[in-house]
Amino acid sequence: MKATKYIIAIVIIIVVAYNSVYFKKLDEVKAAATAKEFNATQYSQNFWTNKLIPNLNKATDLNQLTAMLSGDATKTFDTYSHALGIGNLRYFLVKGKGEVTAINDNALAVSLKSDTSQQTITIETEYVFGNEVRDATGLIDISEFSNTMDFNNVSAEINKIIRAKVLPKLKAVKVGSSIAFTGAIELNKEHLNLAQVEAIPVAVNIVP
Repeated sequence: MKATKYIIAIVIIIVVAYNSVYFKKLDEVKAAATAKEFNATQYSQNFWTNKLIPNLNKATDLNQLTAMLSGDATKTFDTYSHALGIGNLRYFLVKGKGEVTAINDNALAVSLKSDTSQQTITIETEYVFGNEVRDATGLIDISEFSNTMDFNNVSAEINKIIRAKVLPKLKAVKVGSSIAFTGAIELNKEHLNLAQVEAIPVAVNIVP
């Protein structure tokens, strides 16, 4: 009788163990892992087309922004800037119209005039790096990313799009050309320097 009980118990254990363990082909495991990998290129292209470009109309006029920063910098930073981390570096989505006053290998100098102010800024035409465009809109939530590498790769891919789609339009610019642009700038909240504003262009319209 005891032997029968032992045999039944062993059979039950074997059946449970069999149903608890399964095997997959290595190729299937690798394929599943690959499918879950973050695609920074696809994410960035979707962000560019469906979030960034449709929201360019929300950019702040750069002359107006400068005036507000000169008046109440703290309130202006709190209202118009974005950043995805703690620190003094903040990012703004801005727009402006002006005249090209100088051209060098890496940038344009553009004079922005309004009824009440005038300032000269730099628009990058060659070296586009950093997180300005990724962070300036405030439309990307860092919680979407499982690691910082994926997050940083988004910046790199967005900058690639700018180098491919936007910068070539600036190659034909001449001194005296009128330019309207929308782009991103980085400002240091603690050490604010409005005399050296550099913009990464996202959209440009040039009148030769």
